Amino acid sequence: MRGAYDAASLLVPADSDFYYESRPHIAIARPGSGAQAALPLADGWALHPALAESLLPFYRKRQLAFVPFAGTDDTSRSHFDTQNRIELGQGAAKGADGDYRSGFLNRLAVALGGQRASPAAFTSDVPQIFRGPDRVPNIDLGGAAGKSRLREQDSAAIAAMYRGTDLAASVSEGQRIMSAAQANLQAEMQAANGNAVSADRLEQEARRIARFMSGSYNLGFVDVGGWDTHVGQGAASGLLANRLGQLGRALAAYADGMGAAWNQTTVVVISEFGRTFRENGNKGTDHGHGTVYWVLGGQVRGGRIAGRQVAVRRDTLFQDRDYPVLNEYRAVFAGLFSRLYGLDRSRLAQVFPGVTPADLGLV
Repeated sequence: MRGAYDAASLLVPADSDFYYESRPHIAIARPGSGAQAALPLADGWALHPALAESLLPFYRKRQLAFVPFAGTDDTSRSHFDTQNRIELGQGAAKGADGDYRSGFLNRLAVALGGQRASPAAFTSDVPQIFRGPDRVPNIDLGGAAGKSRLREQDSAAIAAMYRGTDLAASVSEGQRIMSAAQANLQAEMQAANGNAVSADRLEQEARRIARFMSGSYNLGFVDVGGWDTHVGQGAASGLLANRLGQLGRALAAYADGMGAAWNQTTVVVISEFGRTFRENGNKGTDHGHGTVYWVLGGQVRGGRIAGRQVAVRRDTLFQDRDYPVLNEYRAVFAGLFSRLYGLDRSRLAQVFPGVTPADLGLV
């Protein structure tokens, strides 16, 4: 999920009074409080209502688990830097052991060997995560959604209204500043998304991906843009709810399209980092740190919240603003790969050098 989605809206810490104090406009209502309330899960956590029809059934069938407080030790809060480090399978520490010229899924394919790995990327170009010695095809799903901005003739009309008045200079300067700010925000959001497919387009393409994966490939990657919600994020409805609903329906369609192969399938949904725990002045959220991973599939030991956790309070936040990272992404993936593929420590070290696997019992 490129752009860093707001994990605290997806997996709601419904038992935390601090959550509701921190989000007066964008908090998801407590379970049982109305039609748009969060859906109760386990251990005081709840699910965004936009996923009631799509993903909640998988949780109830014990085919979906969530891993909160997950992520990387990178604290740059830079989309590009953190996405790149994750795809390389690299920590933030300088001088770490290992060759990081390849992506970690490419190294996994090499460790599995040609007879066991048949990888494919469902992206416009081969992504960093699949670059390396093993040749990986990419299957282009199409471009991202276009941008929407004030038309030039609208700006010209506004300027004409004030021409020759005492406010003309102020209006002109205001338009210049607004244009620059919009351009900077648009550039950031485009950088956050990369060339990722949009969530609504993914919903349309999910069954097509399933046909490829069930018939020809067994190791895949797709990226989804549109998660950088600085402004007007919404709560139970709105921008983020729409995105989550689209992604949930896409994953449900993928599961259905896999048919019997779903019983041997594991899907992991991640984002480069989380977002600020408190809402900002624009009723959105800014770049954060820890996030929540999703793990679903026919062989997943789900119906639970997995990994290390802490109570959600002000004193447990990272730098008094974000979720902390307690479940480091390489350790989580290494533990998962160990169970899925039976990789021993030496072969896991080819994928994530110097990392101790964390077995969360996800499969």
